[in-house]
Amino acid sequence: MTTSSQTPDPRDPHGPGLSEGTGRPDGITPEPARSPQSPTGPAPTGPAAAAFATVGSPYFGYLIALFVGVMLISNVTGTKGVLLFPDLSFEVGFLSVEGLVTDGAFLLFPLAYVLGDVISEVYGFRAMRRVVLAGFAVLALAALSFTATVHLPAAPFYENQDAFEAVAGVIPQFFLAGLAGYVVGELLNSYVLVWMKRRTGERSLWARLLGSTVVGQLADTMVFCTIAAPALGMMLWSGDYWNYVVIGFVWKTLVEAVLLPVTYLVIGWIKRREPSYQAALAGTAVPAGGSAPGAGLPHSGA
Repeated sequence: MTTSSQTPDPRDPHGPGLSEGTGRPDGITPEPARSPQSPTGPAPTGPAAAAFATVGSPYFGYLIALFVGVMLISNVTGTKGVLLFPDLSFEVGFLSVEGLVTDGAFLLFPLAYVLGDVISEVYGFRAMRRVVLAGFAVLALAALSFTATVHLPAAPFYENQDAFEAVAGVIPQFFLAGLAGYVVGELLNSYVLVWMKRRTGERSLWARLLGSTVVGQLADTMVFCTIAAPALGMMLWSGDYWNYVVIGFVWKTLVEAVLLPVTYLVIGWIKRREPSYQAALAGTAVPAGGSAPGAGLPHSGA
């Protein structure tokens, strides 16, 4: 049997420390600077150094729960049509606005993209992909549960069958539109943010938050509206369709821009309290008492 004389790397993820980044923001292996660690101190973090925390921490679990909860609540509140600013009236090209038509999810849904930004910035794309799949599974389970409950025979004393069906009944086309927009938009939002982070390091957080939001929200809105519009009686690519798309996209993007300071605060707060993130920045082992890399979760491939 041949043995290697090479000194083991103390930053090996299966050893006592952390490993070098592999060039992919997987959210599992923290990624310090690519340059070798100096014997006199930690490796410097330059513009290309993208650090990510491991997912074996309580903060990640809370973020998943909050994200999935926001998506689930938004899918219920979104069944109510809402007219904001009914006295607002103007025309811009093919857009003719008579009040802002939206749905009951307009207040809460943008928070899903804020949470997506936080998870992607701190934990990486692979971690966000897991969250998106978890949300997809929960939304599908909720739709099946609502459908089954609507079709269960009502008790003689129950007088709200029609009301329950109106609120909880699942329209297949809207359900498909919501799921498709959610998956495409959130994954693109996360991918763009992490792609930008790998080129800027810790700098220009505002640029990647806004840039990823524009891409993700545009994709989400286009996919959702294109699938859902025919169910509302709109012809694709008509003036009504573009009104539906433009107002939805502008509104959700503006809300996220307004919430940018809050997103900054949350990201900064979590980064300071994640031992594995601080270790990834410094290129050193997790400090004593901190969470070990990948604690509670097995290391897995891409």
